[in-house]
Amino acid sequence: MKILFIGDIVAKPGRKTVEKVLPTLKSSDNIGLVLANAENLAHGRGITESVISEMLSVGVDYFTGGDHLFWQKGTEDVIDKLPIIRPANYPKETIGKGYALIDLPGKGSVLLINLLGRAFFNLSADDPFEAVDLILKEHEDKKPSIIIVDFHAEATSEKMAMGFYLDGRVTAVVGTHTHVPTCDNFVLPKGTMYVTDIGMTGVIDSVLGVKKDIIIKQMRTAINQKFEWEEEGRCAFRSVLLDTDKKEILRVDQNLF
Repeated sequence: MKILFIGDIVAKPGRKTVEKVLPTLKSSDNIGLVLANAENLAHGRGITESVISEMLSVGVDYFTGGDHLFWQKGTEDVIDKLPIIRPANYPKETIGKGYALIDLPGKGSVLLINLLGRAFFNLSADDPFEAVDLILKEHEDKKPSIIIVDFHAEATSEKMAMGFYLDGRVTAVVGTHTHVPTCDNFVLPKGTMYVTDIGMTGVIDSVLGVKKDIIIKQMRTAINQKFEWEEEGRCAFRSVLLDTDKKEILRVDQNLF
């Protein structure tokens, strides 16, 4: 089976890029499931019901989140109605679920897990290693055909540690959050497919999606600036293709310029 995982979709340009690329890609490559990180979907931070619907209409099947997931007002009211999960190691009181068991008729089921790193985050997240252990134990009897973990984390070392920790226990560990694509897509010693970061889908003439002049000014003056997401410029589509039959993880990137 082929599963496409799209990296952080950033604001309207990211959504428009997905609309241009995904429908043809999904049909031509015989992709059975499309996943995407949605934490930057609505104007750079968080989600709304309308932008999730927009992405569903062009072929995304399920979404993961991250530290900005609840940024938009009203997210708590709709998150349980939408095909999206939030980090599983958020406090137990947090609304939403940290995993989803996605049934695919004739192909078994996919267990999708979302985790948040703890290095360099100002959030009170629980231990992601313990959180994923509990989820895997809970699903032992259900025997999902495929298990995919989106580790939304800042530190490369934390992501690599998680990859090796889960090697042989899950189908794939993919990293999101930094918006910078890495070229280390490979199969770990015990068979788990891995990439440190898929990268962002959005405007590349920016600093991680933010208008570059704002970031340059902040770095040159040491004075905090109000971030504005870049709405114009050259865009890129960043994703990885997981081939569970061949046990192969390939980068699928397209530059729209």
